[in-house]
Amino acid sequence: MRAARRAVALLDLAAPRLRRAAWRNFELAMPELDREARARLLEGCWMNLARVIAMVAQFPRIGKHNIGEFIRYEGLENYEKAKARGRGVLVATAHLGNWEFSAFAHALMTEPMAVVARPMDNPLLDELVTQYRTMSGNRVIGRGQDFLRPLVETLRSNGAVGILADQNVTADRGVFVEFFGRQACVDAGLARLAHRTGAAVVPGYALWSEREGKYVLHFEAEVEISGEPQADTQAVQARLEAAIRRAPEQWLWIHRRWKTRPPGEPPLY
Repeated sequence: MRAARRAVALLDLAAPRLRRAAWRNFELAMPELDREARARLLEGCWMNLARVIAMVAQFPRIGKHNIGEFIRYEGLENYEKAKARGRGVLVATAHLGNWEFSAFAHALMTEPMAVVARPMDNPLLDELVTQYRTMSGNRVIGRGQDFLRPLVETLRSNGAVGILADQNVTADRGVFVEFFGRQACVDAGLARLAHRTGAAVVPGYALWSEREGKYVLHFEAEVEISGEPQADTQAVQARLEAAIRRAPEQWLWIHRRWKTRPPGEPPLY
């Protein structure tokens, strides 16, 4: 953890634009906070990222025999109820808490799943990260030209797929919905995929519990899907926003979440 914290401190120094993005995000999403509160929030963000790095480094030492030392469930019945429908489960998650450990741990405690991830620019680093992500039995589906086919196949076999749904996308790929009181461009693919396949959409994320000294993997009640991409995407984002508001220090504020603007609006960064 000390090594991870030093690495994050170096990242903060080497990439000041990340800190600037975080401060701007605080202004946009939580204008009621004073400077001191925002500084604490940013420190929490860096600490959470350090925990993510430190936990990933421990993956080779973690198995079914000791996974309970690091994480427990809350709301697993929501996942099991969705899975019982037999149409697959889309786990809508965010860069909240430990998004890497949540999927890793779920594979050990319940069953493996597929996770959608954009391949890294450095092929050697991408190979290493994929090795760690698949260490507990999970499968990585890279975002590419034909990544929808394995997604649909996984859901049709009643499998589960984890998708990070809190990132900015370009206007040609997304729809605009409200997120922290601001219009944010979101990929509507998750909502469309759920409607097309009949898969259940279940928000899930692993939050650090300081009191317990371990993570808690939360599964929320299923998001009702109407078949209207804009409304369904808004419903998913509302759930993610509520989860972030409950533990704002554990969200990755250094991402320029509101970068893409509706036509005619000036840039926010």
